[in-house]
Amino acid sequence: MAESAVVQPKIAPKNPNKRLKFILGGVIIVAAVIFLVIQSINSTGAYYMTVDQLNTQAQQLVGEKIRVSGAIVPESEDWDAPNLMLKFKMTDESGHEVLVSFHGSRPSNFSRATEAIVEGELMPDGTFKADNLMLKCPSRYEESPEVTTHEALAD
Repeated sequence: MAESAVVQPKIAPKNPNKRLKFILGGVIIVAAVIFLVIQSINSTGAYYMTVDQLNTQAQQLVGEKIRVSGAIVPESEDWDAPNLMLKFKMTDESGHEVLVSFHGSRPSNFSRATEAIVEGELMPDGTFKADNLMLKCPSRYEESPEVTTHEALAD
């Protein structure tokens, strides 16, 4: 009878470096996720203040990313449509005002807005350059009826 030879495949010994590479790759991925979460929190965690606080701390806040809330000063709007530049004033209960400039399209509900929250930075000249503009408008169910004025045509 003939002898049969069974060929067994060679099994490579376990490579300890492979496990180390896997662990190191996992640590790098976890570190990247943590870094992105921290960056996201820092970018959205802008400081929130009133117009009075902004004016009081103006020197320290120049160039800082902050959020400011206040009432829109009636009839202070200056809309430059060709350049997409909206400027308006915000005030608070103490009567302090700040000029806000926003580069972008004018929100359609700006004329109805009573309050604004702006996010951006204070410029050295005292103007607040807004990157984001959020408006608070009265609810349809709570606001008083709009007053409209019509003039008669001359005969």
